[in-house]
Amino acid sequence: MYLESRRTAQGLELDLTGSWRIADLPALERELAAVPVDGGGSALVSFSRLSTLDLSATLRLRDFLQRLRAAGWDVHFDGEPPGQLHLVDGALGDRASAGRFRPRPPEHDPPVEALGRMVVGSWGDLTHGLDFIGRIAIKGGRSLLRPRCWRPAAVARHVYDTGISSIPIVALIAFLISLIMAYLSAGQLQQFGAELYVVDLVAVGVLRELGVLLTAIIIAGRSGSAFAAEIGSMQLNAEVDALRAMGVDADEVLVLPRLIGITIALPLLTVIADGVGLCGGAILCRYLLHIPLQQYLIRLNEAIAPTTFWAGLVKAPVFGLLIGFAGTYRGMQVHGSSRELGRLTTAAVVQAIFAVLLADALFAMLFMDVGF
Repeated sequence: MYLESRRTAQGLELDLTGSWRIADLPALERELAAVPVDGGGSALVSFSRLSTLDLSATLRLRDFLQRLRAAGWDVHFDGEPPGQLHLVDGALGDRASAGRFRPRPPEHDPPVEALGRMVVGSWGDLTHGLDFIGRIAIKGGRSLLRPRCWRPAAVARHVYDTGISSIPIVALIAFLISLIMAYLSAGQLQQFGAELYVVDLVAVGVLRELGVLLTAIIIAGRSGSAFAAEIGSMQLNAEVDALRAMGVDADEVLVLPRLIGITIALPLLTVIADGVGLCGGAILCRYLLHIPLQQYLIRLNEAIAPTTFWAGLVKAPVFGLLIGFAGTYRGMQVHGSSRELGRLTTAAVVQAIFAVLLADALFAMLFMDVGF
């Protein structure tokens, strides 16, 4: 059973069910041919129970909808129709309306008009971004109930690309930053004979803020740009459209594994950055301030509160999600040319870093309010 049709007082209701694939075309042809199209009226088509739709079945469905319209039916959809139908309509449909979308001539807009265009464009970008986040959140929640959609091989590859491959640069940056912070603070505290408090500054600074923040910024520039460039290149090569034409959910294949991978990798990188940062502080204290390693460890244990380490680590998954969303969202927006790919890849990095800094500020205010 691929199609359920029923007559109502309002007209005709059609429910598409099951899997519509090329192997099912003979049965689909019989059921579509059995639908009575005489009489005209309002036809409501529902896709809520449709699990799979490939390109061949989409072409047959489009022909059937055209037959309904030719018979005098006013066709409506219950919810958003599948992306495959949009793809086929864009490729084979009426392009008479394409003339409405003409590029503006290269002229300078009046200031008020330019401001209005910027506000409208920013609002549209915000609503599209929220729609993308909501769609991915719903699909991610549904995937929890369907283990076959988790794609562990893809997740493991992204954990490797995002996490393990980034260990050298993350460790080097954490080491150098801890050295710089310890050196600058030592120069000031030596004036008051309080060199021992350099350990407190390094411990609290690295564990609460610098470890996770610098790691997130490095990953935003390294992996956030990679997400946007990879998906954007697939958009330019029509690979994403090919996935949708085969009945594959592009968000489930391209977006979710990257989000899960970076959410797993960033906390692990943060732990490594914290450890390397504390080691860098120990080296500087030993050779610049002549603080023995044993004394450094004792003071480190006294300076670290029970919540100091977790205050930094709890931010890492949130930062990972923000970076992943920025990279994949901008990648899915790429259309037209390689110039657009470069522009949106740059936008992904900038917006990921801005989102990380904003989230870090909000975390700081939240922790201050709750005394964490």
